Amino acid sequence: MSTDAPLRPTVDDLEELRIRLTAYCYRMLGNVADTDDAVQETILRAYRSLESYDPQRATLSTWVHRIATNICLDLLRGARRRSRATDLGPARTGTTSADLGAPLSADHFVEPIPDSRVISATDPAEIVEQRLSVRYAFIAALQRLAPRQRAVLLLREVLSFSAEESAHIIGTTVPAVNSALQRARARLAKSPPETTEVFDPTDARQRQLLDDYVSAFEAHDMVALRRLLREDARSSMPPFAWWLEGRETILTVMGAADACDGDRLIPVPINGSPGFGQYRVGSDGVPLAFALLLVEVREHTVSHLVTFLGSQGRFREFGLPESVDPTA
Repeated sequence: MSTDAPLRPTVDDLEELRIRLTAYCYRMLGNVADTDDAVQETILRAYRSLESYDPQRATLSTWVHRIATNICLDLLRGARRRSRATDLGPARTGTTSADLGAPLSADHFVEPIPDSRVISATDPAEIVEQRLSVRYAFIAALQRLAPRQRAVLLLREVLSFSAEESAHIIGTTVPAVNSALQRARARLAKSPPETTEVFDPTDARQRQLLDDYVSAFEAHDMVALRRLLREDARSSMPPFAWWLEGRETILTVMGAADACDGDRLIPVPINGSPGFGQYRVGSDGVPLAFALLLVEVREHTVSHLVTFLGSQGRFREFGLPESVDPTA
């Protein structure tokens, strides 16, 4: 009978968990900078402690998620709860730039993240599940939970850890995990995230909707856009708390002479949902990176447009160019 001890995990084994850890920390924290810090610190601490890791007590994934959870909980102590603009107050009635008000600090809002950083699955069904679990509305809903409830919900219902594993990760008991999960479910049930479609490049109807949106948007065609927006559609523009509700109100803003006319769109999935990089023509006539645009789709129509103003510096992170050929 073999008495060989299990092989020690390596730094490569830790790196294989990076995308999964990024998705977990992002769901916990709701912003990219803290997520990057948490993941890097998790891998660093795990690497430094590899000699003390005991595979008889926990799997590598369980052990590493325990480290990540502790780091995230530390970061969340005293942190502002992040939200969507639509969570910060009622829809606004003003439709001019003067009605925007002052921008809020970045820590008020859930930030977008590219699919490439949080989707690790290769199986189509698993890809759909992972996209559902990073949707913008879901991430915002998670932020309404107390941090430990948030961790329990993610560990049990998104990452499928057992109650025993989750208790080990959080450093508590199985009854405490079950109680926290029950409270988290009840809290989410009171204000559930909206049901929206995830990005699906194989869905012909979704592709057609997005193609039609690009054509109508770039042509500044309000008649065509009216056909694509839900009657109760919403539009928001972080870092402003200002947001609009209703197709006609949104079209009034989009139809203004100086609003988006001449802008270009390049498709890119954002938070598991359809999205675009929006480009605005500069003084030299070249369309330059302007903002990331997340498009939430419900029942094959556009239900929410989220324009992340000030996100032009993140285009390369999303695999987008910083400018586009004006003749293309």
